[in-house]
Amino acid sequence: MRTTLYTGKGGVGKTSVAAATALKASRAGKKVLVMSTDPAHSLSDAFDTEIGAEPKEMAGGLWAQEIDHTSMIEEHWAEIQEYMTRLFEWQSAEDLAAEELAMLPGMDELFGLLMVRRHHNEGLYDALIVDAAPTGETLKLLSLPDQMGWYVEKIFPVQRKAANLVRPFARRAKSLPPLPEDSFFGAAQRFYEAVMGVEDILTDRENASVRLVANAEKMVVAEARRAYTYLNLYDYGVDAVVVNRLLPESVTDPYFAAWRESQERHLRTIEESFSPTPILTARLFGREMYGLEALSELAEDVFEEHEPLDVLFRGSSHDILKAEDGGYEVAFNLPLADRGDMDLSKKGNELYIRVGGYKRNVLLPDSMTRLSATGASFEGDTLKVRLDDA
Repeated sequence: MRTTLYTGKGGVGKTSVAAATALKASRAGKKVLVMSTDPAHSLSDAFDTEIGAEPKEMAGGLWAQEIDHTSMIEEHWAEIQEYMTRLFEWQSAEDLAAEELAMLPGMDELFGLLMVRRHHNEGLYDALIVDAAPTGETLKLLSLPDQMGWYVEKIFPVQRKAANLVRPFARRAKSLPPLPEDSFFGAAQRFYEAVMGVEDILTDRENASVRLVANAEKMVVAEARRAYTYLNLYDYGVDAVVVNRLLPESVTDPYFAAWRESQERHLRTIEESFSPTPILTARLFGREMYGLEALSELAEDVFEEHEPLDVLFRGSSHDILKAEDGGYEVAFNLPLADRGDMDLSKKGNELYIRVGGYKRNVLLPDSMTRLSATGASFEGDTLKVRLDDA
């Protein structure tokens, strides 16, 4: 199953772009499901019709779904929630408050991603288009397997053994908190394996990719660049950036001149930041983009030269490598660069590179802010920029 996940800063139009992608793919003869994992569901608004927790047919070959976490709780969280509720009740929380506290922040979005795994296992569709939560929440969720891995593999078995030893004594001592039963640890292990299953699906670069939706605006571009850096860091393939709501050439009123100049400037930053990842564009339409007709127009704009279900780019614009002797190297593939003319500088967590006519402006992880760019060299067609402690 081909899986495409759309994310971007709230309000950039990612839901419309996701729905338009699914519509165009279905009209090419594919059986497509577009689903929203964002608790602030907007797919119903995009299609201008009510959508529920079960897939609903929108048009020939096209289904839509807005995730309701109720069924997913029973499948993935019920035994965990039961223990956590007892723990909060032991701490004198009211029954309803204890149940609410047992639902951790972000669980709605996480259950939505687990639905991706369910659809892959069922195999009812040719393609799955995911309208994900805004970038901040999505990045937290996509990094969750890495964050859970160390705990589950190192600490979790020790806690399970300790609980088995202490539990008989704790049951007789009412002053001690309730200890989890072995079924809790089994449910937690299954939950972790389900989350890992989602990661396996979304990091399969032959069949899955992430697409960033952005507007040509300063804050939106900055967030897209941060998202791109961390997606690459966790090995999620970004195969396109969709720049939405660009002023069309037909708008010539001087009132919009400053806005057009601003968009052109930010578009250049986008090209410098994401190249060679394809940059897809869509114009600002003269009306709200909802309903099948409007979504079809949007799809034609975005995919003017591309098929919506193709993997449009494999690889990344740069790789961050741990050097053998400490420090890091940022590697760029530059087969046609003029190596005789190079400028290199770093300010905070931004790395600026110019090699001949090739310019890049790379946002590094926050942990690299303290590092300095200490040199650069070519190895074949690869430019490696060295970063070390100042």
